[in-house]
Amino acid sequence: MAGLAVLVATFGLVLLRRLGPLRLAIWQVMAAGAAAAVLTGAIGPAQALRAIDLEVIAFLAGMFLIGEGLARSGLLQAGAHALLARTRSADGLVLGVVLTSGVASALLMNDTLAVVGTPLALHLAREHRLPPRLLLLALAYGITTGSVMSPIGNPQNLLIATQAALPQPFLAFLAGLGPATLLALLLAWLVLRLAFPGDFRTGPLTLRPVVVSDRRLALLAAFSMAILVVLVLGRIALAASGLAAPLPLGAMALVAAAPLLASPRRRELIRGIDWHTLLFFACLFIVVAAAWRSPLVRAGVEAIAGPARTPAAVLAVSAGLSQVLSNVPLVALYLPLLHGAGTETLLALAAGSTVAGNLLFLGAASNVIIVQRAARAGQRLRQRDFVRAGAPLTLLQLLLYWAFLR
Repeated sequence: MAGLAVLVATFGLVLLRRLGPLRLAIWQVMAAGAAAAVLTGAIGPAQALRAIDLEVIAFLAGMFLIGEGLARSGLLQAGAHALLARTRSADGLVLGVVLTSGVASALLMNDTLAVVGTPLALHLAREHRLPPRLLLLALAYGITTGSVMSPIGNPQNLLIATQAALPQPFLAFLAGLGPATLLALLLAWLVLRLAFPGDFRTGPLTLRPVVVSDRRLALLAAFSMAILVVLVLGRIALAASGLAAPLPLGAMALVAAAPLLASPRRRELIRGIDWHTLLFFACLFIVVAAAWRSPLVRAGVEAIAGPARTPAAVLAVSAGLSQVLSNVPLVALYLPLLHGAGTETLLALAAGSTVAGNLLFLGAASNVIIVQRAARAGQRLRQRDFVRAGAPLTLLQLLLYWAFLR
């Protein structure tokens, strides 16, 4: 019963935080839940430590470090400007932001792109006298949608890749979700075009280049990213040959991030890691492990979501429940029920729980980051603007993924 009480109290606070007046961060809620699970005896201290998936924690830490290096050196911003340099119209610029942020979020964690992309989007809006909401929404929808097609694009995909024992996760995500995601990114541009036609009027654009601020750090960050790409490609090649991968995902990320520790700015980079997210995941594993020790929790969750094992049902249930529980806790609870499910069903869980973030800005942490960073810069992104484009976009994207996964 203690596990059930902890689960109800924790997710109740998550719901109040999302829909009510509560002003607690989600990592604080999850940390309180993990502490309660141990203190009430729902799970023992040793069992709680064993419940933490160190591979996920290590992978996130390595990716956060690489993201910090790319952002603080200015290399990520300069690269984005270089990719957008040939755009000469608002249509081209918005499409470029959607596609660039989408592809980038498949390689880096979506939250990292939200942190560095928001000031860039605001800069582009000022430079070309476009409404800031247009480029902020393009950034938000691009980041969320693009992260669907990669096991390392967002935390919930990483959970699916590591805990569901997906064979060849990189190939599975890219082959199963890649084509649909590229079309979903074009849908994001089209919906924005239809939802805010007046925001697109502007004259010819001329983009000024952004200079890399720290060349040494940029070289180290680029080297780290190259190592990661080589390790990922090597893992794919070994899996295709029927051989075991020599390094798990967590070790790959830490090895790739190692060159950045040679930078004189290594302390700054380490401080910049999103430690709150790492704590959130460690505590989430403890809360879920404690909850699954309760027969009532297993029976209740299975009654609600257990029958939903087809791709269409999983898409609908995961998109709906993600609005209440948040996508990462929802995936952590849902995965045990999908043991033995086919690849298409697991990919449907990834797609549904992720594009659910396009409906409300509270639906994804990357959205919240964009809204908060824009507010600090004096630009308000209203929920009604987000829903105006996000509601039809989410529905169309879910139908698109259903068509590809059925």
